[in-house]
This record gives sequence, structure tokens and C-alpha cells, in this order.
Amino acid sequence: MSDTPNTAKLPFFERYLSLWVIFCIIAGIIIGKIFPAGVNFLSTLEISQVNIPVAVLIWLMIYPMMVQIDFSSIVRVGKKPKGLAVTLVVNWLIKPFTMAVFAVIFLKYLFSAIIDPALAKEYIAGAILLGAAPCTAMVFVWSYLTKGNPAHTLVQVAVNDLVILIAFVPIVKFLLGVNQITVPYDTLIYSTILFVVVPLTGGYLSRVYLLQRKGAEWFEQVFLKALKPVTVIGLLLTLIILFAFQGNIILGNPLHILLIAVPLTIQTYFIFFIGYWWSKKWHLPHAIASPAAMIGASNFFELSVAVAISLFGLKSGAALATVVGVLTEVPIMLSLVKFSNKTRHWFDPEKEKVAQ
Repeated sequence: MSDTPNTAKLPFFERYLSLWVIFCIIAGIIIGKIFPAGVNFLSTLEISQVNIPVAVLIWLMIYPMMVQIDFSSIVRVGKKPKGLAVTLVVNWLIKPFTMAVFAVIFLKYLFSAIIDPALAKEYIAGAILLGAAPCTAMVFVWSYLTKGNPAHTLVQVAVNDLVILIAFVPIVKFLLGVNQITVPYDTLIYSTILFVVVPLTGGYLSRVYLLQRKGAEWFEQVFLKALKPVTVIGLLLTLIILFAFQGNIILGNPLHILLIAVPLTIQTYFIFFIGYWWSKKWHLPHAIASPAAMIGASNFFELSVAVAISLFGLKSGAALATVVGVLTEVPIMLSLVKFSNKTRHWFDPEKEKVAQ
């Protein structure tokens, strides 16, 4: 692989994700203006503060990711413990808290003359939700583009998915409380069950069943490939609905999208370089160091969007902030892929051969 990230290796949708988000912003705003009655009707379809159409679409996004995770890979967790230690410490003891700090510094203080304090709180809440959800699916792409060790990447993702079940709720609750953002604890737990436990369990059970009945080749070549457009459709429709509700906020504050992107961008580079630098100091091979840093830098934005909607509503600033995370994800991560490939020589080539 050359030093330049080969975006042609990315699936068509992921390659142009930021462009699709911009398209959804425009389409959603137009739909919200032309069909306000229809949009308002969709907002009434709720059960226990969960919007049913959006919940269905989010399940369509999350389930295909969860069904790919092979939890049997966790038996290999002890083979390369240093790489996993970097991932877990950065993702759960550093990332959520630095995200909250950057969001508060910029959105509450530095941009206070531009952003209303009440809206700034919602933006901070959305940033916190992003910071507490490390990447699950896209990290496989970033790992592949940097010649990461695929077996180790799989272990990282599987372990982090299990940690989300335990750590996501208390971390989010704590950070929101510190920033005087009150949310019902039961709603936060309910959202996590709905958008993590349910698709994770469904993905695991259906994976086991299909592998036993149809075999690995059919599962990989037929079933998973058939799911890809489902994920794409779910994400695009969710974003269009979100922006249909967010239209007035965006038109009234178009600068806010750029302002929200500032702390999110700084946080992404900051977290990557912590993981990458630590891996280098621990003399980890590049094939482990790169995905270890990538998984923390990237976000499980599908979960963040879902929980933001459940806690704060479709029209909230928190939901908008999580969507800005989607908008900035691909261009930032591709720049980190390029940096990682250019600095492969920093790592021990002999250990690199062993990792491959």
C-alpha cells in the first residue's frame, strides 16, 4: 500500500459519507419546510420518549454492525495485551473526559458570544455522547487501510462492545451531571438497552444460528453483503428526518455546525495521537498501534445519535451535535490514515512482521 490512503478501497457509501450528510442536511431542511404537517406527525409517533420511526431506522443501522462481531475472538484477548490495554485506557479513562473538557471550553466559554447558553448545554451533551461511544464498525475500514492486524482489531471491537454495556451509562450520567445537564437515569439505561443490548443480542444470536445453518461462506458472501444497503438506507433516512426537524435551528444558526465541529475535530486528533504515541513508547508493532489509536479517534455515532434523540428529542441541539460527528468523521479519519501510513517506519519492522 502506498503512503496515500487509497479511498478507492473504501465502500462507495463510506468514501463519500460527508457528502451524503451534506445532501441529507439540504434534503431534510427542504422536506421540513415543504411538509411541516407530515414532519410533525412523525414526531408524535413515540413510546416512552422514543420516536418509533427513528428507532426502527437506527436498528437498521446498528444491527448489521453487531452481527459482524465474532465474540469468540475474545479468547485471543491475552495474546497481545498491550495493544488492548492502550485501547481500553484511551477509550474509557481518557476519551470521554477530554471530549467533555474540549466541548465545554469551546462551546460554553470561547463561543459564548455566539451560542446561547441553553443551546450550548445541548451541544455539550451531544459531544459527551460521542465521546463515550468508541467506534465499532468503521474501525475495520481504518485498520484495513493502514494494514492493521485484522485479528487484533476484531478483539478490540468485541471487547469494546462488551465494555459499552457496562461503562456507557455511568460515564454519560457522570459527565452530564458535572455539566449540570439533567437526564433521567432510567431513560439513559432504557436507551442503552434499546440501542445496544437489543441489537447486540440479536446480532449474536442470528450470527450463531446462520453460521450453523448456512455456513461461514454463505454468511460472509451473501448475508453480510445483503445487509450493506440496509445500513446505508437506515442512516440516510435517519439523517433526513433529523434535519427535517432541525431545519429552523440550522437556518437560524448555520454557523453553529462549524462551531460544533471545532472541539470534535480537536478531540479526534488529540485522542489518536495519545494512543499512537503510547503504542510507540510501548514498542508495539504498527499493525497493532494503528488500529489501537483509530478505534478511540473514531466514534460509534449511530449509538450517540440514537441516545441523543431518546434523551433530548429529535429537535434538540444534542442530536444536531452528534450528527456533526458524522459529518466530520470520514475526512478526519482519512487524514489520520495517511499520517499513520507515512509514519509506519517509526515502529519496529521485526515486530511488524510478527504481527502480520
